[in-house]
Amino acid sequence: MANATNDSASQAPLYPLLSAIDSPADLRRLPVDRLPEVCEELRRFLIASLSKNPGHFASSMGAVELTVALHYVFNTPYDRIVWDVGHQAYGHKILTGRRDRFETNRTLGGLSGFPNPAESPYDTFIAGHASNSISAALGMAVASQLQPDEPKRNVVAVIGDASISGGLAFEGLNNAANSNADLLIILNDNDMSIDRNVGSLNSYLAHMTASKAYNNFRYRTYKLLRKLHLVSDRSRGKILRFNNSLKSLITDEQNIFEGLNIRYFGPFDGHDTENLVNVLRDIKDMKGPRILHLRTVKGRGYAPAEADPAHWHAPGRFNPATGERITSPGENQKYQDVFGKTLVNLAAKDPRIVGITAAMLSGTSMIMMQKAYPDRTFDVGISEGHAVTFAGGLAKDGMHPFVAIYSSFLQRAYDHIIHDVAIQGLPVVFAIDRAGIVGEDGVTHHGAFDLAYLRSIPGITVSAPRDPQYLSRLMLTAAEATGPFSIRYPRGSGRNLEPEMKELSPLPVGRGECLRQGKDITVLTIGTVAADAIAAIDRLIAARPDITVAHYDMIYLSPIDETILAEVAAKGTPVITVEDGTIKGGLGSAVLEWMADHDFSPVVRRLGMPDRFVTQGTVAQLKAMCGYDADGIYNTLQSLIPQA
Repeated sequence: MANATNDSASQAPLYPLLSAIDSPADLRRLPVDRLPEVCEELRRFLIASLSKNPGHFASSMGAVELTVALHYVFNTPYDRIVWDVGHQAYGHKILTGRRDRFETNRTLGGLSGFPNPAESPYDTFIAGHASNSISAALGMAVASQLQPDEPKRNVVAVIGDASISGGLAFEGLNNAANSNADLLIILNDNDMSIDRNVGSLNSYLAHMTASKAYNNFRYRTYKLLRKLHLVSDRSRGKILRFNNSLKSLITDEQNIFEGLNIRYFGPFDGHDTENLVNVLRDIKDMKGPRILHLRTVKGRGYAPAEADPAHWHAPGRFNPATGERITSPGENQKYQDVFGKTLVNLAAKDPRIVGITAAMLSGTSMIMMQKAYPDRTFDVGISEGHAVTFAGGLAKDGMHPFVAIYSSFLQRAYDHIIHDVAIQGLPVVFAIDRAGIVGEDGVTHHGAFDLAYLRSIPGITVSAPRDPQYLSRLMLTAAEATGPFSIRYPRGSGRNLEPEMKELSPLPVGRGECLRQGKDITVLTIGTVAADAIAAIDRLIAARPDITVAHYDMIYLSPIDETILAEVAAKGTPVITVEDGTIKGGLGSAVLEWMADHDFSPVVRRLGMPDRFVTQGTVAQLKAMCGYDADGIYNTLQSLIPQA
């Protein structure tokens, strides 16, 4: 299919340089003074494409010059570039042979929205979760030394100022400082994550006073001493320490990275392409770990995004000429907004309630709590493990924390949930946003495993609402809990499956609800898939009025409602379990375990996410592909109809 965004011939008038770049080798054939033109075309391409096919906008716009300079200087893919998170990697995809397919970005069967080695050899390591780039790149650098690779392989980690505050990044820095691996770490410092950065490290980076004159002088001096063979890799540690001491004496501050015995260069202007190329060429073959600190502007080159980078992180469709964002009106309630409003209401009644999130104030709607109760709301940055243990400390001394974290990110805090909350039975509420299939963000972001990984922990209540109203009711229940309590809910909107109650009440823990009586087949659901099951059952009964189907919303996975299971088992008829998560270890597994433990053996069909990693696409496409949308449930029901 040929059109203005994916046909090279038609691109030529719009993008005369970019249309001829099918790989970084093509980029490297250009003279360095043409690179700013490439950057300008790349930005125009991103604006045109992302205005129609949404994705992560501001981060990629801010990293254009860095991306071009990296692929110009380094011999990729032989040299390794490891992107942290991957929000900023769209320019990288376009320059590495995927320009003509970029219109398929984040679509079923198309390009992944994040770097993925299965997609391209230029994507050296999986990206999607923050703070892993330094550790992964260090591993690659050590592997290159041990092989050894000929010619020498350069390894570069690109990490943002928000991601570098994560614990794993510090672990990687500590290990890199104590190794002799030839690793270049590029700190892309734009003073932003998705929401405004928090924490003392961010303040330190934002106010670092290393002057341009000082850095230029130091940089030129280092090059001269190296050229005269007065500086060697063996002596670099002593020289670094002497330089750091002298600088600390003069400026009354110490650079945190040089304090780790890692050579530091910067900060430099991350949008000066030609100077970036010169700096990268000068430091690329140095021995040992190095940090290059670049100051960039998120959303660079598009005024609306520069003015409001948080809202332009992933803005959806927009008018490229005006910056007006195109939204689809909807009557349904967003689960995250229901969470935010309910939390504020609960906090108004109970001063012990506090809110915690990990760099996702707006994404989880915890920002509502922050506006209402700023002293009782804590954004701890990209530190999910710390968020959980911090909540444990609050709970230990009398507070009742609600911790809002995306399902796939909560995986990073699994040990903290067990060790710092569950063992002590502390009343911490985990509000697990983006649970189940999330759609276009794909494999690294689907909330596939929370039901399974939480169910095995003793003492934790694991629950999921079938609609927004039940989310509020479960939050009321959790506010009264005396131990750990989790509530998982999906991305996006939902409608109430029954008339809205005038006054919401808590739900009894461990009790499900019968939504429909029946004797021929039983459907057990947990969470929002109840709506799909209702549609499938209605369709079957309309086609086969002689068949009756029972439907139970289990609500709780742990403790599971054994009264319902005993009632279902006594019928001896087929059972279908449906869940928006992995079928290994979730609701289906729990039902089978209970049946086996109590000597029942009904036919059980488990529907949910299969035993494989699920790609990107719309939620509807992916649920259909996995077989647990309304059509998939209907087809399974048909297959279990008793034969006459």
